[in-house]
Amino acid sequence: MNTPMDDDWQDAPTWLPSRVANTATAMRVDLFSLHASWMKLVFSREYEGDHSVIENWEPESTGEAVGHRLWAALGVLSLVLVYPVFVLGLATRYYAHRIDRITAGLGFVGVTAVSLLVWGGLTAATYLSPIAFEGFVAVAVAGVVATVSAVLALFFSGRTGRLTTVALAYPFGVTALFLPPVVASLYSPTLASVVFPSSTSLAIWLLNNVLDFAGIAAFIRASFELQGLAYVGMWFALAVPVGWSLGGLVTLVNRVRTPRPSPHAEGAGSKLYR
Repeated sequence: MNTPMDDDWQDAPTWLPSRVANTATAMRVDLFSLHASWMKLVFSREYEGDHSVIENWEPESTGEAVGHRLWAALGVLSLVLVYPVFVLGLATRYYAHRIDRITAGLGFVGVTAVSLLVWGGLTAATYLSPIAFEGFVAVAVAGVVATVSAVLALFFSGRTGRLTTVALAYPFGVTALFLPPVVASLYSPTLASVVFPSSTSLAIWLLNNVLDFAGIAAFIRASFELQGLAYVGMWFALAVPVGWSLGGLVTLVNRVRTPRPSPHAEGAGSKLYR
């Protein structure tokens, strides 16, 4: 029985543009793999010998047949809801790999030097500008935080396991990326007109939906006022859950997109990943 991993299945119509055909093929492979993994949670395949496999699960009763169909339909419904998030994970993995290649090429010394150069220039410009002294201090502190975060993200992504990468490298990386524009908005009216209203809208949505339980939203509203340095604190606090979420998405994508050996023949694989 052929599967979407077979070479014949992956041959797209010649009239389709190659990029469209490759994207459609990759999406079908993803969907097949995700649905197969879903089905194996309850209806796992049985193996016989080294290379043979029972491809079709045969129900032994009407109840099992109904359960199999309902579980498959629930899997399809779940994919409709989950796959857009999976696509976000694909984009995150792509840009994360690009950033990782750049930072790995620069090394710790290069990353530190570039960050200090950028933030040093920004801090000097702030000092010479008519901004209040508090703004100068905010930019200087943010520069130190961003530099340290970038170095720690590089360290934890290159020298440790996957769990530590997701738990530490991604939050530090998000901090290093998100903090600069927020801090720059403190003294740039142009950036402030974009960053601050967007941050306020996000904060309202989080308080009304995600944090609206056990009195957390009410406590935050009563204790903090979203202005000035509070925007920096907000994004610094968001870096941890955002980093964990992005790292989890990339881990999911890696598990689905990792080539699996065919049970029919040794060395067989999908040419999509070669």
